Amino acid sequence: MLNSPRTTATSSTGAAGTAGSVGVTHRRVPVAVTAPDPISREGAVSQLRRHPEIDLREESGPGTVALLIEDVLDDTALTRLRRVVRSEGARAVLVVGAIRENELLDVVECGVGAIVWRHEATAHRLVQAVLAASRGDGDLPADLLGRLISQVGTLHRGAAGRPGAPSLGLAPREVDVLRLVAEGFDTGEIAGKLSYSERTVKNVMHGLTTRLHLRNRAHAVAYALREGYI
Repeated sequence: MLNSPRTTATSSTGAAGTAGSVGVTHRRVPVAVTAPDPISREGAVSQLRRHPEIDLREESGPGTVALLIEDVLDDTALTRLRRVVRSEGARAVLVVGAIRENELLDVVECGVGAIVWRHEATAHRLVQAVLAASRGDGDLPADLLGRLISQVGTLHRGAAGRPGAPSLGLAPREVDVLRLVAEGFDTGEIAGKLSYSERTVKNVMHGLTTRLHLRNRAHAVAYALREGYI
């Protein structure tokens, strides 16, 4: 069992990609909160209600961000995550107390791009994650990002000896963008490093996620790692 550590640094993607956005969002982000008990739900709702960029909703759906609070991830919780993302079309933020090693890839494959440890779920941290999810950005605690990279690397090394595995491939500039995403840079920083416009970076990400049927940036990074591009 991987328990949330006492102190955890947020990944640079979440910190750099959202810190400047809190309080300056030009549109309100619809958010639906789901929790296993009413106290947890009301606690999250009361924290989010104070922020004008958040538009609280009763139900999730296309265009909304579903904030799901869980102590641990069991089969019921994973089923709920898949339903929210795949059937209801929402983006998901997972607030969780602990994640087992074998559950992390399952969470990413479900389409969850933002994860917050329960003990770090302050109002500011929740808004950061919600805004990142609404943009399709990743926002993982640094320790989880490291473990995700390690797990995918292990899977890739295990599959390296199996010939004939189909791959749709990545273009060189897609690899360049994903490598910087994996290092925690946000869209503006990636554009500056590659001398692209931010629109070009967004188009590159949209093109590869659509072509490869990937759900978000975290899923795209996992794919690139698994296939050995980064």
